Amino acid sequence: MDPVISRLSLESFESLPPHARRCIFWEVDPTTAAASSSAGCGPEIGAYESEFDKEAWISAALLEWGACGQIATDRGTGVVVGTAFYAPPGRVPRSRLFPTSPVSADAILLTAISTEPGYEEVAVPLLDAVVTDLVRRGVRAIESFGMVRSSGLPTASDFDVDAGIPGSRPLPDISAWSDEEIVNVAREILDYPQADLCTQCMIDAAFLKDSGFDVVASHPRFPRFRLELDEGLGWKSEVEGALEKLVVMAAIDLAGRERTFAPIGRRQGPTG
Repeated sequence: MDPVISRLSLESFESLPPHARRCIFWEVDPTTAAASSSAGCGPEIGAYESEFDKEAWISAALLEWGACGQIATDRGTGVVVGTAFYAPPGRVPRSRLFPTSPVSADAILLTAISTEPGYEEVAVPLLDAVVTDLVRRGVRAIESFGMVRSSGLPTASDFDVDAGIPGSRPLPDISAWSDEEIVNVAREILDYPQADLCTQCMIDAAFLKDSGFDVVASHPRFPRFRLELDEGLGWKSEVEGALEKLVVMAAIDLAGRERTFAPIGRRQGPTG
């Protein structure tokens, strides 16, 4: 699939998939989210939803900071099949509450990359679009909290580079744990009461690792990752963008020349 990737805008907000449009797991302080929530993010997790608060957060971010999301659209149907959200950590209240917090001051936090069923492959171009956008804006690094989960992914030991965590028990292999089991553990280790965890809004640790992110704060379940953004990439993206424009301009010019010099055909005079 070759999706159309574009920046999130207020005009495209209504076209977002329901969960991406409503979930405020990252965007609203959990102590205040409960008051404005209308429903949970899922039957097994109790995180909060509020379409009003999500739209308000996006609106404020766009106005005061700039683009805070990328969307992937199916070319054939025009349906949004994937989203990515990112912002300065100061705009993400939940970012302060993980055992591997805080996010570095020079980094932008990638909070979530979500795809609709059957469109998992659009996660890669969504991440590429985030990186390209932030490089052009002069951002030094991207950080993200990963979640170790799902059968077949690397186990916790792959992300726990520190030998042990004070006060923790020996960790079993959690590669096959269900989301519900992870949520129950999260409620024990996160730093606020009623610690609800929206697993749909957490990025797989394996995906971040495979995408070139490095672990900068280890944890058996919620490692924090970092991707350095080379300044040279900004120069490269600018050149690529300029070349794309030149190609388009050349194609337009060529089409115009072909129309100008196309044979018109001879006018036939009177016969006889």
